[in-house]
Amino acid sequence: MAEVADAGRRHAAVRLRGGAVEGSVAYLRAGQGAPVVLIHGVGMHADVWRPQVRVLAAHHDVISMDMLGHGESTLPPDPARLEDYGEAVVGLLDALGIQRAALVGHSMGALVAMQVALRHPARVARLVAMNAVFCRPPELKRAVEARADELDQKGVAASIDPTLARWFGDPVPDGLVEASALTRAALEQVRPEGYRLTYRLFASSDAVFAEALRQLVPPALFFTAEHDANSSPAMSLEMAARAPGGRAEILAGARHMMALTHPDAVNRSLLAFLAEAQAPAASLARAEP
Repeated sequence: MAEVADAGRRHAAVRLRGGAVEGSVAYLRAGQGAPVVLIHGVGMHADVWRPQVRVLAAHHDVISMDMLGHGESTLPPDPARLEDYGEAVVGLLDALGIQRAALVGHSMGALVAMQVALRHPARVARLVAMNAVFCRPPELKRAVEARADELDQKGVAASIDPTLARWFGDPVPDGLVEASALTRAALEQVRPEGYRLTYRLFASSDAVFAEALRQLVPPALFFTAEHDANSSPAMSLEMAARAPGGRAEILAGARHMMALTHPDAVNRSLLAFLAEAQAPAASLARAEP
């Protein structure tokens, strides 16, 4: 599949659903070295990773992609399936001639990264699942399903203020105002249909890897924030305990959008984990719940 050059973002042609659906994935690319693909969460776009791209590109070939339905990437089929998002990542790797890459996913992007790592383990050198959801307790499951229903009924605009309150606090602390404003801008620009389809999938996919994680091949870092109630430390600890080469890390004092609010700490952890690429998986420590 050919890579297509364009002003600003570049676009790669991809095929979904076993080749039955054609589309394209938009991405930003910087740096040289071992490839790393960054996959954002629901409502965001490739630019949300700029604090990470600036640092990682000194050591890596960094590809920050627009998830299906976001930015300039094609919409997923309706209803969307997690496999669609995974195929988009693999299609991007194919278009760029990359056989194997580290994947770093945030929130919904973490589910996508796990999907690729489990379905195509030979394509994934390392996995970082940031602020990932896993087997939500009943009250959180009801809440996220209610938010998906509200998106269907009221649209994106009505969801923005409650989303920012969950991710940053209400009122937003002084030190997080800039990150909150950047996040608001992304949510205001997102395509409503892409957001709706992706959020509905996100709401129902928290337990799809409950057993499959025991067969995860690549070394994996499950990295979340101390105060992320919806992608909690307990979730990351449990995922790390199930994955054979898994470990968990909890960033103190942070919330859901920690890559924006605590970029220095996040970048240190990412660089350290990615630098272990030559270490055998068996030597990696496992986190205990």
